[in-house]
Amino acid sequence: MSDEKLVISTAGSKDEASRIAIALVEARLAACVNIIGPIDSVYRWQGKVESAEEFLLLIKTVASRAPAVTARIRELHSYDLPEAIEVSIEGGSADYLRWIADSVR
Repeated sequence: MSDEKLVISTAGSKDEASRIAIALVEARLAACVNIIGPIDSVYRWQGKVESAEEFLLLIKTVASRAPAVTARIRELHSYDLPEAIEVSIEGGSADYLRWIADSVR
């Protein structure tokens, strides 16, 4: 098992997604952020089923920096409750995983 994490989030616009991605990489909280979209999201919010066009952020970091990634997303995000889900990276290219770790430390 590796120390690297994938943090998943969404944003309501490409500009917002890009702003968050740049801030995370510049602060060395993330090695890389992929922005995918637009995507269609369907969710329950305040008792109603809603849908929206969003942009998906795949944020590569390490376990020790993941809480700071989540905190920074909350600071920068326009949503009342921004998504920030951590997924453990169980394996992969050793060189790539080392690059993630080196990029955020």
